[in-house]
Amino acid sequence: MSGPESEPGREPAHGSSGVPTDLSALNRRRRTPLTARQISTRELSNSLFTELTHPDTSDARRIDCRDELVRLHLPLVDHCARRFMNRGEPLDDLVQVGTIGLIKSVDRFDTERGVEFSTYATPTILGEIKRYFRDKGWAIRVPRRLQELRMSIGAVTGDMSQELGRSPTPREIALKLGVSVEEVMEGIESANAYSTLSLDAGDSGEDGQSNSMLDTLGMDDEALAHVEIRESIKPLIEQLPPREKRILMLRFFRGMTQSQIADEIGVSQMHVSRLLNRTLAQLRTSLSEVS
Repeated sequence: MSGPESEPGREPAHGSSGVPTDLSALNRRRRTPLTARQISTRELSNSLFTELTHPDTSDARRIDCRDELVRLHLPLVDHCARRFMNRGEPLDDLVQVGTIGLIKSVDRFDTERGVEFSTYATPTILGEIKRYFRDKGWAIRVPRRLQELRMSIGAVTGDMSQELGRSPTPREIALKLGVSVEEVMEGIESANAYSTLSLDAGDSGEDGQSNSMLDTLGMDDEALAHVEIRESIKPLIEQLPPREKRILMLRFFRGMTQSQIADEIGVSQMHVSRLLNRTLAQLRTSLSEVS
């Protein structure tokens, strides 16, 4: 009759601490292909952590166990990353960020805590992905308050849609979260900050040519800066005496010289100069008082 070591599926002997006393037997068992009926993911995870933390495990084997633990729990990372889809970031990038959280969880996990590794790792993976969105995922910097409000709105919207059989209104969401409707609208609009459209992004026109948004933007009107000044000074000019008003019109609107203006109104060029200087000083003073 064969000994216990020859029985298929038989676990190696354990000491009082639950750690295999025969590490070579554990390594032999690990090299044997295991079916789903022989060992579950949870049992395989526990076995790897036991081997990883065993004092007799070689450094090379520790690295292998660590890599196997990471590969074993990659579906958990994928599950967590899919919760953040449709937020402007590729799923592959989110999986990579979540994998960083998984690696940190493997390195920090304490088997003596009495909790399952997946329970311990999930918050760390989610936290890493959320940190990525908070620090790098936003094309436009959004206050932390709006980021958290946006996530709360997303979670509540899903639950309320199932309860109501339709999409909830902003007022219903506001009542559920205990915030104002304006805050809900602001939180919803903040989702647009995840991605922006480049001014160089092309859009095919009717002629088949690609026109960028930059091509559709108008140029600055150089005369626009003078509109406010012109509209402000217009009533001040209307209040001037007829002669001073005529001198301004001839000088600045018809482009006549002071000598030509003098001949036009029948006074000396010196007198035109004095009237012009006095009128301009009066307008500057009145304009500064208005502004």
